[in-house]
Amino acid sequence: MNSDEQLRAILANYRNVAVVGLSPDPDRPSSQVARYLLENGYNVIPINPVVDEVLGLRSYPSLEDVPDPIEIVDVFRRSEHVPDIARAAVAIGAKVLWTQLGVMSEEGAKIAASAGLEVVMDRCALIEHRRLIGRAASQ
Repeated sequence: MNSDEQLRAILANYRNVAVVGLSPDPDRPSSQVARYLLENGYNVIPINPVVDEVLGLRSYPSLEDVPDPIEIVDVFRRSEHVPDIARAAVAIGAKVLWTQLGVMSEEGAKIAASAGLEVVMDRCALIEHRRLIGRAASQ
């Protein structure tokens, strides 16, 4: 269980967020969260192997294909995909494995935590940011 202080520190200190499973559909939760993060000063990196661009940003097929540093890996994939995503997050040197509401994997959490990553599971970055840091003026 993550404390409010831990979540606040993650959201305040890390700005490069890879959104794994970012959908080009603006009505999907991944798109809504990514837009919110962009509006609040985060560098969002779409990870989606079936599209070239999402929200006007280049999309990468995998975490390993991103040339820039990634701090937070925000997962919008089904729980059974989390262990492989956790391994990739470890391999690229990410700092945090964050899974969205309803996405949970003890195996993925153990893989990430044993490599020193902070793990946040079953939480929405948008909800937690609003709750702990506040919404930007550009709603």
